[in-house]
Order: sequence, then C-alpha cells, then structure tokens
Amino acid sequence: MTGVPASAAGGTGRRPAPGAKLGAAAVNQASLWNIANILTMIRLVLVPGFVLLLLADGGYDPVWRALAWAAFAVAMITDIFDGHLARTYNLVTDFGKIADPIADKAIMGSALICLSWLGDLPWWVTGVILGRELGITLMRFWVIRYGVIPASRGGKLKTLAQGTAVGMYVLALTGPLATMRFWVMAVAVVLTVVTGLDYIREAVVLRRKGLEAERAAR
Repeated sequence: MTGVPASAAGGTGRRPAPGAKLGAAAVNQASLWNIANILTMIRLVLVPGFVLLLLADGGYDPVWRALAWAAFAVAMITDIFDGHLARTYNLVTDFGKIADPIADKAIMGSALICLSWLGDLPWWVTGVILGRELGITLMRFWVIRYGVIPASRGGKLKTLAQGTAVGMYVLALTGPLATMRFWVMAVAVVLTVVTGLDYIREAVVLRRKGLEAERAAR
C-alpha cells in the first residue's frame, strides 16, 4: 500500500510509477504538517498560556511575570523562524497564510490588553497599536485583487521594536530599566504610526495602478 488515494495517483487505482508526481490535493494535505506550520500552531497554543502566566497571582508576581516573558519570547522567536522556513524551503500553505498573521496579532494583542488592564501600559498605546494592525490587515484585503503589499524594512523594525518594548513591560522591571522601556515603547509607537501611513500610501498607489490597468484592458 502506498497510502495515496487512487484519485491522487491519476484515478486508475494502480500504484503510481516510481518518480511520478502526486496530485496537488495530496501534496497540499501532506505539506500542512510541516515545520513552519507546526511553529505557528505552537505560537497559537502559547497565547492562552501566556495570558494565564501574566495574570497569575494578581499579575504582579515577578516570578510569574518572568515565566510569562519566557512564553512571549518563545512566541516571538517562532514568529521569526516559521516565516523564514516557509519561504526558504517552499513550505508556504494556505493554512500558514491565514494562521501566521492571526498568531502574530493574538500574542501581541493579548499582551497589550493584559498590560493595559493591569495598569502598566496606557490604553491609548494599546489602541494605537491594535488599531493600526487591524486597519492595515483590512487594507491588505482591500487591495489584494491588485497585488500584495510586501513587508517593508520599516515594518520589520516596527515589529522588532514592539516585541522588545512589550517584552520589557511584561517583565517586572524597576529603576533605569523601567525608564528605558518607556522610551523603547515610544519608539515602537512612532514606528507603528509612520509605517502605517506608509502602507496606506502604498495601498492607494497599488489600487490606482490596478484600476488603470483594468481600464486599459477594456
């Protein structure tokens, strides 16, 4: 037995010849459980665990906060590696395209909301960051028929700054480090706004070119 349905082997019921290519459905099904998708799933599973650790014992115990930071750090690291592995080894799947951004926003959003609920981070900061992320996601869908807006260098710096700042707020820091995290978050907020405006500009240009191409093709 090959484990390959007859339809995937050409619908003849015979075993595929050595070296023969499997059907697209079989390939996609097998590729779902690749290392990139598994890392994305791990990040999704970490979200509720991270929230429980961060809010444990009232949310102010340094030990629980350190454990929450470890979970957050693992999630950020998997975010770096799953995308890199997917692109490098051609492991991009429809599941990964949907689940990866959901996992990114889930871990970051839960961290921001919990920190604001605990009083460690102003709600307006959480509102600006989450509003930007939601707006850019909706905007990508708005222009997806005309093309894909790639992640810019500024966008990657924004993600790094946000992850660093939120990680510092998750830890129970005091003294100079507590002051430093304020400025790191300030940089993250500025990059959030600036890169958001740049993405809007790119989306408008992309949509305009797409509409012009459609008119020219008529």
